[in-house]
Amino acid sequence: MNPNRDAILARLAGSSSPVSGDALANELGLSRAGIWKHIQTMRKQGIEIESHAGRGYQLKSDVLSPAMLRRQLDDTLIGSECMVFDEIDSTNREAMRQAEAGADEGLVIIANRQTSGRGRLGRSWHTAEHDSLALSMLLRPDIAPEKVPQLSLLAAVALHKALSKFAPGISLKWPNDIMHNGAKIAGILTEMRGEPGQVHAVVIGIGVNIRRPAKGWPEEITQRVSDLSTASGRDLSRLDTALAIIRAMETGYREYLTDGFAPIRRAWWQAHAASGHRVRAHDSKGYVEGIAEALDDDGALLLRVDGQLQRFIAGDIELMDMN
Repeated sequence: MNPNRDAILARLAGSSSPVSGDALANELGLSRAGIWKHIQTMRKQGIEIESHAGRGYQLKSDVLSPAMLRRQLDDTLIGSECMVFDEIDSTNREAMRQAEAGADEGLVIIANRQTSGRGRLGRSWHTAEHDSLALSMLLRPDIAPEKVPQLSLLAAVALHKALSKFAPGISLKWPNDIMHNGAKIAGILTEMRGEPGQVHAVVIGIGVNIRRPAKGWPEEITQRVSDLSTASGRDLSRLDTALAIIRAMETGYREYLTDGFAPIRRAWWQAHAASGHRVRAHDSKGYVEGIAEALDDDGALLLRVDGQLQRFIAGDIELMDMN
């Protein structure tokens, strides 16, 4: 996006009341006519900006821009650079491309639309324009490759903490789905580039359903899904949601690098809906039923099955006795 238009959007997004054309012109070093032309261009792009006679302009669309994010992130590591795309194949793929090109740790990639959004286990992830948040973060931690699954659980804890501010009734479902009343509202996909003994890059992708799409959920989505606005009981913005997630990840990542995985594992277990409950665990070999008893350092779920502990590494679980 044009830097001046990005700055205008950031200024309008940061105000709950209309901002005058004079104020925008003075702050950005432009003429009022220049401000008006930028406003008109953004309106043609589908961005809703209202004009209030004698008062100025007010942003109504749920839009995101790099300046909007950076304006409120101060000196955070995560979000130190932000890129927002109208359309892209996948935010995770773009973040990994940027990583391979030498991008610094903390880069955040956001897309309004994904043509090939992905979820866990090879599934696709639906991104509804302006109604979904698709966000990926690039990390370069100095940890052993076998510890990378811990970062996925860290992201789950951070995401749960961030979204709980809007919807206190949400919970985690192993390994990193965010649920509300049994329906999924957000998920995480973690990917790594490295070599034996060394991690080069970790990309953590987060998808959040902000609100129900105007045309409803696509038919190809077979699992129960919901959205954050429904869970919270009020219409939420992608900007506020993205900022909450980035800040929670920033705090959690710094704590992880200082204190290790133990605090993360405790927080995850407390937020997990099935902790101590009977579940049915599905994988490529079939399913087993047992009591969710613990989480190990590799992110495996430990199930008590017929008196014996079994590690469940990949797949899905179904909560059996949650009413």
